[in-house]
Amino acid sequence: MTRVMIVDDHPMWREGVARDLGSRGYDVCATASDVASAVKIALATRPDVVVMDLQLGDGSGVDATREITSALPDTRVLVLSASAEQTDVLAAVKNGASGYLVKSASLDEFDDAVRRTAEGDAVFSAGLAGLLLGEYRRLGAGPEVPRLTERETEVLRLVARGLTAKQIALRLVLSHRTVENHVQNTLRKLQLHNRAELVRYAIENGLDAAD
Repeated sequence: MTRVMIVDDHPMWREGVARDLGSRGYDVCATASDVASAVKIALATRPDVVVMDLQLGDGSGVDATREITSALPDTRVLVLSASAEQTDVLAAVKNGASGYLVKSASLDEFDDAVRRTAEGDAVFSAGLAGLLLGEYRRLGAGPEVPRLTERETEVLRLVARGLTAKQIALRLVLSHRTVENHVQNTLRKLQLHNRAELVRYAIENGLDAAD
């Protein structure tokens, strides 16, 4: 059972999210309302996924995300925020968030996002990954690294869009195992550890996510 921690400074929202996740079979192991308690409780409970709001009573969820992911590399953070601003999404991802979902998402979308985050996928609300990639291109981010093969780069772009290995396999007419091999080879070449880091790498290098 996936262990989830919820961080939000609004008690009714926090309790509602906990109730919704519990009804979907998740173990809501902890909740917190501010940065300090979020970090302290996460270190004590070591959840699989932290569902993180950005606006907290004593600071930003970005700060909590950075501290938690630095101390607990196996814990993944899924931001759940009312904001879809590029600056907020970018700050969250650069500071360790594995995904970013807006609060207007449906319960099914939220359930899917938590599950996929726990499995190691990078999950974004529709359009957000593309906005981030576009922003890095606008700022003149660095070019594609030549150490990756054309196929590895193609797979990386699709990973950055939030597609699962199965979806990438269908898109590129490859076997699931072949896609996983490309992902693992890319991780090894770039000295990264998981799909969330691959997404951050793609964003920071301005890789085009378009088909």
